[in-house]
Amino acid sequence: MCIRRRSALSIDRGVAIRLALAGNANVGKSTLFNMLTGGSQHIGNWPGKTVEKAEGYVKLGPNIIYVVDLPGSYSLSAYSEEELIVREYLLTEEPDVIVNVVDATALERNLYLTLQLLELEKPMVLVINLMDEARRKGIEIDIDLLSKLLGIPVIPCIATRGIGLIDILNVSLKVAREGSRPKPPIYGLEVEEAIASLLAEMKDLPIPEVYPRRWIAVRLLEDDPKVEEMIAMFGGSKVLGLADLLRGKLEESHGEPSSVVIASERYSLIGRISSQVQTVRIPMKQSITDRIDDITVRTSTGIPLLTLTLSLLLSSMFFVGGFLSSTIEYILNPIYSIGGGLIETFPPWIISIISGMVYGLVAGLTVVIPYILPFYVTLFLLEDSGYLPRVSLLLDRYMHRMGLHGRALLPLILGFTCNVPACIGCRIVESERGRIITSLLSLLIPCSARSIVVLGLIGRYIGVYTALAIYIFEIILVFLVGFVMDRILPGERLALIMEVPSLRIPSLNVILRKTWLRLREYLFIVIPTLTLGSGTVAFMDAVGVSEALATALDRFMNAAFGLPGFVSIPLIFGFLRKELALIMLAQAAGVDDLRLVLTYRQMIVFTLLTVIYIPCLATFIALAREQGLKRALAFSSTTIMLAFIVGSASNAILSLIIP
Repeated sequence: MCIRRRSALSIDRGVAIRLALAGNANVGKSTLFNMLTGGSQHIGNWPGKTVEKAEGYVKLGPNIIYVVDLPGSYSLSAYSEEELIVREYLLTEEPDVIVNVVDATALERNLYLTLQLLELEKPMVLVINLMDEARRKGIEIDIDLLSKLLGIPVIPCIATRGIGLIDILNVSLKVAREGSRPKPPIYGLEVEEAIASLLAEMKDLPIPEVYPRRWIAVRLLEDDPKVEEMIAMFGGSKVLGLADLLRGKLEESHGEPSSVVIASERYSLIGRISSQVQTVRIPMKQSITDRIDDITVRTSTGIPLLTLTLSLLLSSMFFVGGFLSSTIEYILNPIYSIGGGLIETFPPWIISIISGMVYGLVAGLTVVIPYILPFYVTLFLLEDSGYLPRVSLLLDRYMHRMGLHGRALLPLILGFTCNVPACIGCRIVESERGRIITSLLSLLIPCSARSIVVLGLIGRYIGVYTALAIYIFEIILVFLVGFVMDRILPGERLALIMEVPSLRIPSLNVILRKTWLRLREYLFIVIPTLTLGSGTVAFMDAVGVSEALATALDRFMNAAFGLPGFVSIPLIFGFLRKELALIMLAQAAGVDDLRLVLTYRQMIVFTLLTVIYIPCLATFIALAREQGLKRALAFSSTTIMLAFIVGSASNAILSLIIP
C-alpha cells in the first residue's frame, strides 16, 4: 500500500475541500457528478490504470468544492481494479468528505458498501438518490431515522432533476469543516471480541494514521492479503499470528470462512436498519415501465428488440455522421480554396506541408467529429435509460466464446461506423483483460472508411458478392482472434456480475453535458495531433521519401503479396484515412481504370491488407489515449502481422484460382 501526503486545501475568503463520490454502479453517481461540476470536468485515467478518472469542481459562494467521481464499486474488498482504486484513494488521498450515493430502490443492497465506508472512519455524507423511482415503486424511507442509526447526515436526492444538490454541497462543506468522523458499525459479540484482541496487539505498531486500526483489524479477520503485507512491513508478525488464530476460531465456530462471517454480520446489521427505516407498499398494478422492463430482459422479446435498437443505432450513426461530414466539407471547401490561393507563392515543399496539415485538420473535422458526436449521444442515451446493462445480459453467453461478456458487444458494433468511438467504447468493459481483447478486436472491425475501399474497389470492379465475402471473412477473423486471445492472455474470465437498474427516462441536459465533455477532449487533443501527423507525412512525400520507399519495397511487395511496388504509397497514406488509400491507388498507378494495372487477385489482396492493418491515425491516437502508447503500438503491430499473414496466404491461395 502506498502512502501519499495530502496537500492542504484552502483559499482566501473561503475554503476549498475535496469531495469523493463513492457508490455502486448504476446508482446515478455519474449523473450527480455531471450536475454538480458542469463544464469544469476533466476526464482521464487513474495513474497506471485503464480505469477512467473524472474530476471537476463547483463553487459555493466563496468556497470551492473539488469533486472526484470514483469508479462504481460494490464493496471495498479490493477484488477488482475498481475496488482497489476506490479503497486506496479514500485511505491515502484523504478526501475531506466522502459522499456515498445509494439507490433508494435498492437500499438494502447498497448499504453494504456504506457500512464498509463507515469502517474507514472518514467524514461522510449519505445521499439517497432516485427518490422519485422509489416513490413510484411504493418505497418510503425514513431519512431522519436512517441518519440517526448510521450516525451521519442523510440527504434525499433526485439527481436528474437537480433536487437535493444544494443540500449535498452545504452539508458536505459543513461536515468537512467540522471534520466529524462517524463511528464504525458494531457487530456481534464474538466478532467484536476478536477485533478488540487485535487492537490490543497492534497498539505499539507504527501504523500511519490514514489507516484506521479498527478497519485493519476487520480486514485481517477477512484475510485481506494487502493489509497483511502492510502489517508485516511494520513488524506485526505477532499480530498476523493472532489474526490467523482468531480467524480459525471464527471459522470453527460458524463452519464458514471468516470473510463470510464478517459479511454475514454486515448483512445482519443492514437487515435490522432496513426493517426500521424502509416501508414498502406493493403497487396494485404493474406500471408501464415495469412492463417495458420485462420485454427487454426476456430472450424471446429482448433479442428482436436489441436487433432493432442496434439497427437504428448503426443507421443513425451512418446517416447523421454522413450528413454532418458532408455539411462540414461543404462549409470548409471555400475556405480551403481561398487558403490554397494564398499559399501559391510559397515554395512547393512548404505548400505540400501546409496542404498536408490542412488535410489532416479537415479529415479530423469531417471524419472524427461527425461520427463521435452521434456515438456519444446514443451511448449516453442507452446508458442513462438503463438499457445498456440489458444488452450485456442478453448476449453474454455468446460473447463468452471470445473471453468477453455482453458489455463488450457495443464497442464492436460501433466499429462498423468508425473505429475511434469503438476504441473509446471499450471503457465500458470492466476488467483490464476484457478491455485488451475488446480493443484489439475493435481494430479489426471494418469501419465505414474501409467499407469505401471494399465497395469502391472490389464492389466496382469484381462484384458485390466478392465484397460481401470480404466482410464475412473479416467477422470470422474477429472471432478467431478473440478465441486465440482468450486462450493466450493471462488472467481468468470474469462472469457478468452486475446490477440491472430500472428503465428510466434519460435527462437531455445530462446527455448533452456528457457529450460536450467528451467532444471537447477530441477538439483540443486528437485533432491537433492529427494535423501535425498529416503535416509530417506530407513533408516525407515532398522530399521524395515516399517515392524512394515505393522503389525500395517493390521487390518485397511482389514477393510477399504479388503486388507492384507503387501500392505501398497508398498503403502508407492509408494510415491517415482509409479511403485515401483508394484515392492514392489510382494516383500512384497513373490510370483511372485500375483493371489496366491490377488483376482481380491483386485487388483482393490489396483490399485485405487495407482493411486489416491498423485502421488510421485518428484511431491510433484514440487507442493510445485509452490504452497507453506501448499497448497501442503492440496492438498496431499485431494488426500489421495479421495483415501480412492474411495478405500472403490469400495471394498464395488465389494464385491457384485467379490469374
